Amino acid sequence: MKNSILIFTALIMLFSVGSQAQDHNPKKNNYVVLTKKIPQLKPILITVEELQKEDGHHFGDFQIIVCGKTVKGLTDKNQIQGFVQQAKELDISLMACGFSLNKFGVDPKQIPSEMDIVENGILYNFQLQKKGYTSIEL
Repeated sequence: MKNSILIFTALIMLFSVGSQAQDHNPKKNNYVVLTKKIPQLKPILITVEELQKEDGHHFGDFQIIVCGKTVKGLTDKNQIQGFVQQAKELDISLMACGFSLNKFGVDPKQIPSEMDIVENGILYNFQLQKKGYTSIEL
């Protein structure tokens, strides 16, 4: 009987220490948005600001991938530069889909240097979802 009580007490202590360790290692909230329209960047960036406030120290990574025919607009510095600057200020990633750039004949050198290019935006989005990112496609 004494052994049962000791084992039971040890198990309770073990589980309580384990749950406390989880409290000190909070999960980060990571997000990815796949968009096919440059004008949608404005509401996406507003959403980033709100999520940063709402999530606080739980806010992790936020990545925006621009895919489809709209990648042509990424070469228009007047149209895209404000979004690129705001993304930089918010410390988030703004990317272009390399597959879309190729399909629509856009020279990657004309994309703002602050933007990364992923080989396949749809595949990249799925890969981030596998890592636990919350995802939405617009």
